[in-house]
Amino acid sequence: MFSRILTSGLFAGAAAGLITALLQLVFVQPVLLHAELYESGKLVHFGAEAVTAHPDLPGMFAEPMRDGLSIIFTMLTYTGYALVMAALMSVAERQGHEINARTGILWGLAGFITFHFAPGLTLAPEVPGVAAADVDARQIWWGATVATAGVAMWLIAYGGSLAGYAVAALLLLAPHVVGAPEPESFTGPVPTEIGALFAARAFGVGMAAWVLLGSFAGYFWQAEGKRAEAAA
Repeated sequence: MFSRILTSGLFAGAAAGLITALLQLVFVQPVLLHAELYESGKLVHFGAEAVTAHPDLPGMFAEPMRDGLSIIFTMLTYTGYALVMAALMSVAERQGHEINARTGILWGLAGFITFHFAPGLTLAPEVPGVAAADVDARQIWWGATVATAGVAMWLIAYGGSLAGYAVAALLLLAPHVVGAPEPESFTGPVPTEIGALFAARAFGVGMAAWVLLGSFAGYFWQAEGKRAEAAA
């Protein structure tokens, strides 16, 4: 079982992480580079003159070291996610639930809600230079929100009772009722349009990444199970 979890997680995480990294380089990184121009003061959007919304930005792999490390770290991150997902898939399969590439898509959507949408609903993805609360407080709130959302997703999928659904709803709502840490004042040189675009693309790429991860994990989990049965 451990070998099956390890193999499924490594293959699924590496494949999904590579595709995600490329999506980030195409869709997310240009927005970050644009925001960095305002953070550094090279562009100022509240002056008397209008500023172009389409400045010259470095192209993809213009900085090979930075982009290469970004790809590697993204692959490692999603490999970690995939190993956790494969371990949970093993629990679900032992309870009689079918795991394959198609059901893996639902696992991926649950992962997206847990790690991206649930915390991002109140603590949105941020571009460089914006006002933010204390990082430790935000990390604690983020971790608690991910934990409660993860439990809620499991109860929704496998709870099978009205009480379980009610508990799941409370777990999803609780962190947002409490509220995420907020800055004392709003500051920052980056235009709100760039911040909105970054949040939208972060969510979009995040959803694609998790759907791919879930599908790959389900596929490799099923394939490894068949290979083990054939070997036996």
